[in-house]
Amino acid sequence: MGFTRADQGYDLVMLILGIILIIAGALLDIGILYTIGAILAVIGLVLWVLSSTGRAFSGRRFY
Repeated sequence: MGFTRADQGYDLVMLILGIILIIAGALLDIGILYTIGAILAVIGLVLWVLSSTGRAFSGRRFY
């Protein structure tokens, strides 16, 4: 039983938002945007990897 990409949305949204904030923070020289962007990108990447395995993690099959 597979699941579609529509079931997993927040991982890529967090990853993309994190990358956008990293770029904005670097271009505008605002350190807090850069830091928050890096944190969101790392969390998004971890959730994306966990959800791409298809195995249940912490009681959830997808994030």
